[in-house]
Amino acid sequence: MAKPLRFRRSNERWTADRVRSALYQSLNQAIGATMGRPWFRQPDGYEARRFDMDNGDVALFTWTDDVAYWMGNTETPRALWQTEKYTFEEVPDAVAEWAERELLAQLHEEAPWLAEYPTISWFFLPVLLSKDGRHTSREFFRDHAAGFPDCDRDTALSYYEELLEGGVFPDRYEMAAKLGTAETLNLTRMSATMSEFTVAKLLDDAGYDLAPENEVSSGHSIDFRVDGDDQTGRLVEVTRPLPPSERSAGSAVTAIKETVATKTSGQLADHGGGVTLFVDCSSFDDGEWSRLREQRPEIGHRPAVVFRVRPGDSTEAYTLGSVPVDLPAYVDVV
Repeated sequence: MAKPLRFRRSNERWTADRVRSALYQSLNQAIGATMGRPWFRQPDGYEARRFDMDNGDVALFTWTDDVAYWMGNTETPRALWQTEKYTFEEVPDAVAEWAERELLAQLHEEAPWLAEYPTISWFFLPVLLSKDGRHTSREFFRDHAAGFPDCDRDTALSYYEELLEGGVFPDRYEMAAKLGTAETLNLTRMSATMSEFTVAKLLDDAGYDLAPENEVSSGHSIDFRVDGDDQTGRLVEVTRPLPPSERSAGSAVTAIKETVATKTSGQLADHGGGVTLFVDCSSFDDGEWSRLREQRPEIGHRPAVVFRVRPGDSTEAYTLGSVPVDLPAYVDVV
């Protein structure tokens, strides 16, 4: 399975003739391709070519006398097989910004509705234009409201657009890549990934700085380290239970207890405490959530925040134990 988009860097010497013979001819013979000038001005001091494949793939190549960069969601020509891969943040800014202009224009030509969400388009670009995951990731956002049931696309995506345009995640590749690049839509896994963004919004709105993916002494990674003016180093883990209607155990209480047990018997048990667990019940319908709010059941871990978000409407929660992080004022806490 191909991964999210990354650059390949070549330190060999490239000329226009070599680009034609080693790259274009290889692509054209394999899958059919057209080579031309890029849509936008290439970085100063670089030459550049754009490759449009007959199957809808696209690739970019830019070079100087000393270095060259390849970026594409297609098969890699043999001449570049031994090159190292780099994210957008790991190549020169001018190269990254040019490639982003080209690829965002391509993305919005293929999926014009995404142009309404420029930050989501930019943040998830490595996935939304990836080789294997571009169709499923767009379907997830377009047809499944980024994992929010009973929510229209615009309301759901506006919710995440507001989070991301604030620059909460300096390293977008790490977080964007979590959405995955599978050819088959996995609604459960992708929705669980977006729960991390939902919790990030709650914490960001509460005024915290976030550091994702924190490796701890047990060898596991905890989703977030949370730092505030008078609170530093708080660890937060996120989990998202399947709704009762999609589990053999048709009870909201059982659903969250079984999901939390998976965490507490492994990752959190190995860590030995000190982690606040956020349990995202946004997939639960009104009746299931109401029963949880009324009963406020123990879930096998403290401290914990059990919550449900309805973008554009309400965010409700109940807490267990002494939760060491604040929630935004708009959260209705039982």
